[in-house]
Amino acid sequence: MPEARPVWILASGNRHKYRELAALLADAPIELRPLPEGIELPEETGKTLLANARIKARAAAAATGQVALADDTGLEVDALGGEPGVRSSRYAGENVTYDDNNRLLLERLRGIHDVNRRARFRCVVVLAAPGGKEVTADGTVEGFIIDAPRGAEGFGYDPLFLVEGMERTLAELVPEEKNALSHRARAAAALKASMGRLGRWVP
Repeated sequence: MPEARPVWILASGNRHKYRELAALLADAPIELRPLPEGIELPEETGKTLLANARIKARAAAAATGQVALADDTGLEVDALGGEPGVRSSRYAGENVTYDDNNRLLLERLRGIHDVNRRARFRCVVVLAAPGGKEVTADGTVEGFIIDAPRGAEGFGYDPLFLVEGMERTLAELVPEEKNALSHRARAAAALKASMGRLGRWVP
């Protein structure tokens, strides 16, 4: 009888994020499960992506008694001094839509063109065990912010983010293409490499 794979709980209620990370970790000897219903994660009050990911991972590990994986992702636009950064999901306020955030971003970039719209997506992941041990990793992808949304794939700022060296936004890439080069893909790859070097899949 095959040995049961270690279970990781995703410390997020975002179904898009779960689908992406489940695909990115499909070749890992673990089973990624969504956050159980009824568990509420604390507010993301950290001042950095790492702090926010750590808050979520630790809370989910404590609530479930299982290893928990959390990520926090930020869009950093050079012309805006790194905004929206750690507040990317709440850029236009609390309980806003992706469209609300995208509209505000374009408004802030009005009058700024071409190479001056350089930006990057940065993703930080934290894997936390109930006993307190942790593993962290991160990944980035460089690009530019375009003038209007393009593409129906992805989520968040993906329709505005033109990948450097390509003529397509993240939202114009099919999931397999995005998962080969995205910030989250690179963070997941770094996490797997780290766990592989340690020779274990539970912190």
